[in-house]
Amino acid sequence: MEIKDTLVASGSLTIVKTNTDGVVTEKLHVPNLVVAVGKTFIASRMVDASAAVMSHMTVGSGVTIPAPGDTDVESILGTRKALTSTTPSSNTVTYVATFAAGESTGAITEAGILNASTAGTMLCRTTFPVVNKAAGDSITITWVVQIS
Repeated sequence: MEIKDTLVASGSLTIVKTNTDGVVTEKLHVPNLVVAVGKTFIASRMVDASAAVMSHMTVGSGVTIPAPGDTDVESILGTRKALTSTTPSSNTVTYVATFAAGESTGAITEAGILNASTAGTMLCRTTFPVVNKAAGDSITITWVVQIS
């Protein structure tokens, strides 16, 4: 009898846009792609505790469909944002970042999770319908990555 085990890394994110009055004006939920270098990173963490943990999220205006070979978002808006929180639970990790008023404004169509404020390794990337972030808006992205 052959034993076959399948290990899958997947995830999704929720984007919540809030206006200057604190009113939620938009909310969307989209799937993501755990890219090849992200899967390699996950495997490396089993033996190398010194590897930098995922610490930043970024948004951009790229529209190219995510591919396994991606190593960064296509067209960054602003700078990478340090994660607000990282919460492991069973076989999931939840990453949260808030892009405040004045940060990463524009037509946002992609996002990524990385382990450095510049360069580093990307874990996940996704694209989605445009979220127009005005200078006074803030967005909070909650990204759940699951190993199943």
